[in-house]
Amino acid sequence: MDLAKFIDHTLLKSDAISADIERLCREAAEYGFASVCIHPVHVPFAYSYLKGTDIHVCTVAGFPLGANMPEIKALEAEKAIEQGAREIDMVMNVGALKSGDHALVLSDITGVVRVCSAQSARCKVIIETCLLNDDEKVKACRIVVEAGAHFVKTSTGFGGGGALEKDVRLMKQAVAGSKVEVKAAGGIRTYADAKKMVDAGASRLGTSSGVQIIKEMKAQDT
Repeated sequence: MDLAKFIDHTLLKSDAISADIERLCREAAEYGFASVCIHPVHVPFAYSYLKGTDIHVCTVAGFPLGANMPEIKALEAEKAIEQGAREIDMVMNVGALKSGDHALVLSDITGVVRVCSAQSARCKVIIETCLLNDDEKVKACRIVVEAGAHFVKTSTGFGGGGALEKDVRLMKQAVAGSKVEVKAAGGIRTYADAKKMVDAGASRLGTSSGVQIIKEMKAQDT
């Protein structure tokens, strides 16, 4: 297993400076990560830096709370894709889901999926598992499948909780039979953490500790 290809090398701190983004891109190229995941304002630089590689530029929409108007999330995605993003990690409207307004949740996700699909980009939907009970997690996953997104993702990392092995297993089960994959993110800091999530069914990992994870893996293999 090429674990590096599972990793979205992530830097979403609000005080990240240009040198931090350059370092992130350099590390992604060196280690062969799946993508760099950054704020939309950094997409043009990352696209320029990584052009000619197979490393995707991933960015966020409706981040980190998910309570934006659906049209705004779709516009964020559209502009980011125009500037070189190939993957959009959008935040679901958690309040709408918990209120039972499933039509709004579906419409919100579908708007971003439509933009992504038109430009051959991928959409990942962050459902913020730490704020949901198990029934709500399953319902969110099923809406993601219905909307035609490519991934359902555990967490923003800003919601007070991160990825849990049991949630990844639940999400994997909820999307079984569809083409939707599971991304685990939030609190994945060690090789042991990463391996647990992959074994539970995640095919992408969002982490700012990708370099350390790969170093730990290689050290164990020697």
